[in-house]
Amino acid sequence: MPTVTTNTAANSALRFLNYNSAQSSSSVSKLASGSRIVKASDDAAGLAIGTRLMADVNVLRQAQTNASQGASVLQVADGGLARIGDVLQRMKTLAAQSLSGVPTDAERAFIDAEYQELINEIDGIAESTRFNGESLLDGTSAQFGGPVDFFVGTDAADVITVDLTAISTTAKNFTVTGLALETSEVTDTTTATAAMGLVDTALDTISEARANVGALISRFEFREQQIATSIENIDAAKSAIMDVDLAAEQSQLVSSQVLVQAAVSALSQANQIPQSLLKLLQ
Repeated sequence: MPTVTTNTAANSALRFLNYNSAQSSSSVSKLASGSRIVKASDDAAGLAIGTRLMADVNVLRQAQTNASQGASVLQVADGGLARIGDVLQRMKTLAAQSLSGVPTDAERAFIDAEYQELINEIDGIAESTRFNGESLLDGTSAQFGGPVDFFVGTDAADVITVDLTAISTTAKNFTVTGLALETSEVTDTTTATAAMGLVDTALDTISEARANVGALISRFEFREQQIATSIENIDAAKSAIMDVDLAAEQSQLVSSQVLVQAAVSALSQANQIPQSLLKLLQ
């Protein structure tokens, strides 16, 4: 029924104009942000899942750093153990030299002088092998004096435990006391023979410790690679849920803009209807 008090056509055109304008604005926001979900109403379930996946990715990136730091700590420790092994190799050479029939006891005393300094150097290396100011090998560190957990996952149980006090069978790690070398000497053939046996035992201890450290380093490296793979896959899953499809959204924007223009035109035409009806009164 034609009326001049209520323009139903204009109201309908205005409603579609508002709707199409909102759709166009939404597409612009998605294209500008690069995200398919700009507000919760776009996809409430997708937002919840995507947010959790983003949190997992962020935690995994830190876990990857933790794994790298754990490997770094152990590599520093392994470097110290390697140098102690070098010292022990030299000490074994000195013991062998003392066991030769050529040196006199006076000359053996000179050999023993170097041997004793090398004993002190083992303590020096153990004390000076530090990471972030904490000694790793002498058993005195407040931080590394017991088991240390490195978080390497997304759950509280995802840890790798490093216990530098357990990588040796000795009671006090790699000090001279721990290696039982503090009373050894090479001043004669008898003491040199005993020293040779002690050095051999110490070398076995160092070798065992380096093997255990190497095993932990390998574990950290493999975990770091596994975390990198998880980050890649979870990031891809998050992208599929939350990232905008540029081509599809651009098409939607063009369609919305066309509809907006059509609604504007329709509203303009609808607003002319009352004016046309007034001509009936002329």
